[in-house]
Amino acid sequence: LHCRRASRKFIYYIATMVALNTSSTLMMMTALLIVCSSFATTTAFQTISSPTTLRRSSLLNMAAKAKGGGPRFDKTTEKWIVTDPATQGPEAGYDLIGSLYRAGPVPFIQRVINAEQYEQAVLKYMAAEGCDRKEAQGNMDAYFENPQDWAYQKMQEQNGAAKKDYANANMDPKQIALSTIWAGVVFWFAYYLVTGLAEGKWGKAEGTDLLHGNLWTLPF
Repeated sequence: LHCRRASRKFIYYIATMVALNTSSTLMMMTALLIVCSSFATTTAFQTISSPTTLRRSSLLNMAAKAKGGGPRFDKTTEKWIVTDPATQGPEAGYDLIGSLYRAGPVPFIQRVINAEQYEQAVLKYMAAEGCDRKEAQGNMDAYFENPQDWAYQKMQEQNGAAKKDYANANMDPKQIALSTIWAGVVFWFAYYLVTGLAEGKWGKAEGTDLLHGNLWTLPF
């Protein structure tokens, strides 16, 4: 609630600044993009935990599946390990950019800041569901991006709905092109805002304010 109030104050303040600035349209669009994206990526910095809504397979069932060639749980290290690197290791899946295209920035950031936990979640899902690495990664990326939607989809599948192909989600060439263009636009606006702050476009370049603007002296 406090975050929402602060964001409303921020938007109001930016709007006031915009009214006095010759580059009002660009400034407003940039501010809105940043505020919206901040809410979308907040969960990316939470500690990774495996979905609790997976099919309720016991550790014995996971172990049984693992005997068939899936990852297995090492009691000594208390970690999931691959039994066949060629089919279960990272090279059998997709890279960071693949996560970014399929599910957005949240799983991408998770893979950067929590790489080991991400890997463990993927291996555990492979063992529980008996699937390949790409399917496991697609499901983990979807879970980290929106746990509620992912859990709802799984419940629907258990009730007879068609299985969603998370491994190839948003990988249509047209969708890739649109995602690339959108990412470029967001990057350009962010760059424009930061350089504008550094040059004092959005406020007086006086005192010791960081970036020489008024970003860090907002009235809240």
